[in-house]
Amino acid sequence: MPDSIPEHGHSQDEIEDRIGTPPGRGYLRDIVYGAIDGSVTTFAIVAGVAGAGLSPLIIVALGIANVLADGFSMAAGNYSGTKAELDDIKRLRRIEERHIAKDPEGEKRELRHILHLKGLSGSALDEAVEQIASDKDLWIQMMLEGEYGLASVDPHPMRAAITTFLAFLVAGMVPLLPFIFGVPNAFPVSTVLTMATFFAIGTYKSQWSLASWWRSGLETLTIGGVAAAIAYFVGTLFSG
Repeated sequence: MPDSIPEHGHSQDEIEDRIGTPPGRGYLRDIVYGAIDGSVTTFAIVAGVAGAGLSPLIIVALGIANVLADGFSMAAGNYSGTKAELDDIKRLRRIEERHIAKDPEGEKRELRHILHLKGLSGSALDEAVEQIASDKDLWIQMMLEGEYGLASVDPHPMRAAITTFLAFLVAGMVPLLPFIFGVPNAFPVSTVLTMATFFAIGTYKSQWSLASWWRSGLETLTIGGVAAAIAYFVGTLFSG
């Protein structure tokens, strides 16, 4: 996108709508994490079994089992991790509520320092401290951001888990498609499709990166290609 084109509008209505309803942390990490792992682990099974010279039926059986079981495992792990993150935010919020109730002046001094680090001073700083401290919810959120570096939007564990599972499922099925449909030379076709998936994932995540689409695509392709090569090499050790 050219530098002269702004990413969003700056009318008063656009500003109020965008800042008043923040999108949260988003699900880019969950999508990329699930998709890359789905492609890598499933193709690792395909490459390993193909390298060992076993039948396509075994490849399909093990591949589908991996997509469902490992996909669920990753989703459950992401849910647990995000839930722990959310629980920690709630714990810290209660701590700040208790501190404000027991020592409001001490918390005001902390608030003053946070606002001072943001560039406020003098009467503007005094007024800002009193204004924010008059709204308990706003005060607590300012403390969470300034003292703990936490965002104003809480994560959603279930959404993160579902996103990871769906990304894993979609990307993980790609290496299996040639074997499921009985395509001739299924393994080479599976390799091409999987490498294309790696590149597509990298291209997708470049939308939120300063790296060019092709550089991001090649980076992800390299990571996935190395994992696939290792799996195939190990499989060849058991050939015959």
